Amino acid sequence: MKTFAIAAAAALSLSCAAQAETLVMQSVYPSSLPLLGDSGIRLTKQVEELTGGDLKIEFNEPGAIVGGNEMWDAISTGAVDAGWYSPGFAQGIIPSAAIFTAVPFGPDVRAYTAWWYYGGGKEIWADITAKYNIHTELCAILVPEASGWFAKEINTPEDLKGVKMRIFGLGAAVMAKLGVEAQSMPVADTLTGLRLGTIDAAEVSFPLIDKAVGMNEYASHYYFPGWHQQTSLITFIVNQAVWDGLSDQQRTVIQTSCQANVALTAAEGEAKQLQPLADLKEAGVQVHQWNDDMMAAFSQSWDEVVAEQSAADPDFKRAWDSLSEFRKNFQEWSDLAYMK
Repeated sequence: MKTFAIAAAAALSLSCAAQAETLVMQSVYPSSLPLLGDSGIRLTKQVEELTGGDLKIEFNEPGAIVGGNEMWDAISTGAVDAGWYSPGFAQGIIPSAAIFTAVPFGPDVRAYTAWWYYGGGKEIWADITAKYNIHTELCAILVPEASGWFAKEINTPEDLKGVKMRIFGLGAAVMAKLGVEAQSMPVADTLTGLRLGTIDAAEVSFPLIDKAVGMNEYASHYYFPGWHQQTSLITFIVNQAVWDGLSDQQRTVIQTSCQANVALTAAEGEAKQLQPLADLKEAGVQVHQWNDDMMAAFSQSWDEVVAEQSAADPDFKRAWDSLSEFRKNFQEWSDLAYMK
């Protein structure tokens, strides 16, 4: 009887082990980066704990399996199960992708998440990406970024001409109109570019992250506000067949963990900016706010980019119109409900 019980327990153990599943995930952000990367690590821990180890997500650093610019295709084909990713990195494949990451002069955290969850954002993105065999969950959200780091003061649009700058997404198109040699690249490649001198200015993130990666080692003029990324979305993307192969419980755990991550990253992002900013100032960084002429130039160029992108791509127009209409209605509510 005792032997039978031991055998049964062993069989049960083997059965449970056989049911355990691991998703291989590559990140576009290093795990060492606060909020951008470590929130992906938190997702893996949440999922493993909530499933009792039946589902694990293996976090791989940028470039560990494929290059950052190859991630979308690798997940689409199933070469990689999943990614810790911002849709804007797929802009070269999907012109409208940047709208689902960060929009110049765009919505704040409240309006962006409201549009994604309840204003049609996630449904439009799912429809646009259906042919790529990728499922997306919003999994983190970031507060306003700085506008960038420059080696010299920028006081007029003329000062931007010829500057080689890393700037992400739609902001790159705006800067290009002002004469900047704009390049969109993952964070890890940005730091390499600055070290090698292939770029001479960059925006990366907000003070918490900019201090962590040592941006002040490359430039001393730090500009605000981040008109190009007032809010940024990070997503968990997964091959659709892999997603469909998970149990209902496993999918719910991922969705719930991602929703918790959105709340936590929004709160942490607001709470942890002042001390690193003070540290950067103490290290000699000069913090600037763009003057009215510069903000007007950025805004005018953005209007031109929107018109061009909307005319060139129906999905861009559809997403932009949806977000714009939602923001208009949201502003009416915000003006009524929130104290100034």
